[in-house]
Amino acid sequence: MTVMNVRRLIPTAAVAGAVALGLTALSACSSSGAAEGGSDGKLNVVASFYPMQFLAEEIGGSHVSVTTLTKPGTEPHDLELSPRQTGGLSEADYILFLKGVQPAVDDAVAQAGVENTVDAAELTTLENHGSEVGHDHEEGGEHGHEEGGEHGHEDEEEAGLDPHIWLDPVKYAEVAEGVGASLEKADPDHAADYRENTDTLVSELKALDKAYRTGLKDTATKTFITTHSAFGYLAERYGLTQEGIAGIDPEAEPSPARIDEIHSVAEKNNATTVFFETLASDRTARTLAKDLGLKTGVLDPLEGITDKSAGADYTEVMKSNLAALQKALGAK
Repeated sequence: MTVMNVRRLIPTAAVAGAVALGLTALSACSSSGAAEGGSDGKLNVVASFYPMQFLAEEIGGSHVSVTTLTKPGTEPHDLELSPRQTGGLSEADYILFLKGVQPAVDDAVAQAGVENTVDAAELTTLENHGSEVGHDHEEGGEHGHEEGGEHGHEDEEEAGLDPHIWLDPVKYAEVAEGVGASLEKADPDHAADYRENTDTLVSELKALDKAYRTGLKDTATKTFITTHSAFGYLAERYGLTQEGIAGIDPEAEPSPARIDEIHSVAEKNNATTVFFETLASDRTARTLAKDLGLKTGVLDPLEGITDKSAGADYTEVMKSNLAALQKALGAK
């Protein structure tokens, strides 16, 4: 969060309260490390990866110091934590993570034993997109969710539940409400500000949902093909069908049988585009698109923000995703 945004979010009461606490560094950026958290009177929040970080920063505003375990540009599913990161977790005042995305984080969080530990997966309802995601096709969705090396294990444990809830603005808003309530509980002195910031964010997410509903209502096709099967919730919310090339692992190579299947699905449903993402290689997508005579495009699963992202934050990138989907699906 920029200093400008932090200042914008500070109500006068909070400034007065901060002055009373002897706080001078009001404009401190929210990326300060976990080690010095708390010394400035802020709630020391550790977020597992970007979608959790965004919630913590937007809702926490000036009262939190947010550290994220996943550096920008890192593929979150593959994250390994250093002993220092794992040890530092127990120093946190509040941990926000999403179980089922990062096995290393799930283990470390369980060991940290921090009282205010919030699993975003418990703040909404997870669904299984392993065998269906669409309206007219039995496969696709989180296709191959049960296959694919290391990702298979965590999916089996969670019975194939899809963790990508943040890509559905409605589900993400439910999580935001829960995070707001838990921050109020963890830091009651600033409850009114957390409530206000939560309401602001939820309104923003409702506007985003409306833009998606309106923008995708009338399209030439409802099917899109993607290298990273992260868009099951989004597809379900807006009446689309996601066809994953090789399942949840964005780097996995599709089987020849799956390529044939994608070919017939693309023809049958007039799909025009194979989407790849910014954090993984686009080789598979480009090869497949060339073989099938399709275009390529970027659909960002928003697991991290980098210089390559089509936007500076969650909302901006989701708007770019909407524009990419409208183009690929032939929005009228």
